[in-house]
Amino acid sequence: MRWGTVVAAATTVVIGAGAVALMVGRRVADLTIRPGHAEVGPVAGEPVLKVHRMGEREVVLTRTVASARRGRYAVEWRGGHAVVGEVLATGPQTVTRRVESVAGTPPADGAEVELTNRVLRGDPGSACGLDYMDVVVDGELGLLPAWYVPAIRGTWVILVHGALADRRQALPVLPVLKRLQLPALVVSYRGDQGAPPSPDGMGHFGETEWRDVDAAIRFAKEAGAGRIVLYGWSVGATAVLQTAARSDLRHHLAGLVLDSPVLDPAASVRGVAARAGVPGELVGRLGAWAAEGRTGVDLAGFARIADGTDLAAPTLLLASPQDAVAPFGAADRLAHRRSDLVSLHTVPGAGHGALWNADPAGYEETLRRFLTPIL
Repeated sequence: MRWGTVVAAATTVVIGAGAVALMVGRRVADLTIRPGHAEVGPVAGEPVLKVHRMGEREVVLTRTVASARRGRYAVEWRGGHAVVGEVLATGPQTVTRRVESVAGTPPADGAEVELTNRVLRGDPGSACGLDYMDVVVDGELGLLPAWYVPAIRGTWVILVHGALADRRQALPVLPVLKRLQLPALVVSYRGDQGAPPSPDGMGHFGETEWRDVDAAIRFAKEAGAGRIVLYGWSVGATAVLQTAARSDLRHHLAGLVLDSPVLDPAASVRGVAARAGVPGELVGRLGAWAAEGRTGVDLAGFARIADGTDLAAPTLLLASPQDAVAPFGAADRLAHRRSDLVSLHTVPGAGHGALWNADPAGYEETLRRFLTPIL
């Protein structure tokens, strides 16, 4: 059932309106707590993204907010993948970007494509040229696949991907960590492909996933790690905060890196719903209430963690004022409340979880400057 059908039902059915409201709320909630089951299409209000022409050096795309953003992104289609860089020209309907690489059969003119953050694909070896090992972490629910990139320092970095992503989200920063000679452990958690499912099939905004991050810390410590840096994106960053507040091993944490953290679950549900084309503030609120009720999120405890009340380690907080999924206000509030430990770095114009894409060089330099004193 598409959103138009659901909303039409909600506006035309009088008898059983409560049931319709419940159905709408549950479907909105599914966009965040059961992302693998959600129908997420183009951002609301944006035209369908098409390739108007693709050559060896440049591509002409439909002009949207996303396709005109600065930085490096991937254009993906059935059977192919291209990395696109700087914007060369813009028109009323189109945007022209530099093509950095193409894999697969080029798309036909007029073909629908997807713009994603997935510039790098594969694994640390094929994508970054790094030596690595496939390892497994013994988690609460079972074995969790992970990548281990060795290096000589005693401080390890544990990297936790966000929602609607997988371990590949960490690939762009692995070369930076390697240059700093920091071992990296890129982990998966419950619900990921190859990992045990969550018992109820839902995500919990880090409130259960943190236990898998905690298991990764134990793995690192048993393998000889000294101190630990936790690094997460989106809901993965939220799980990092939960771990830093709850883990029995939190005294081993040397620092945290939080990229686009979800600090206000209700606002994030509303933001995801709006991006997916769900009309109306009321419908978004229904979804937020449904998500809270179905996941059993402890809102008081979550607020305490989001405000940094229990924060004890130096933290780099990376956020975009234009993030529609993790509103910037929550990140700004955390930075001001815990200015003694939190350094806020903003990346204007970036999308959710796409801060590196918007400014690779600036992002990597900010990361280097934060990590160097705590090596």
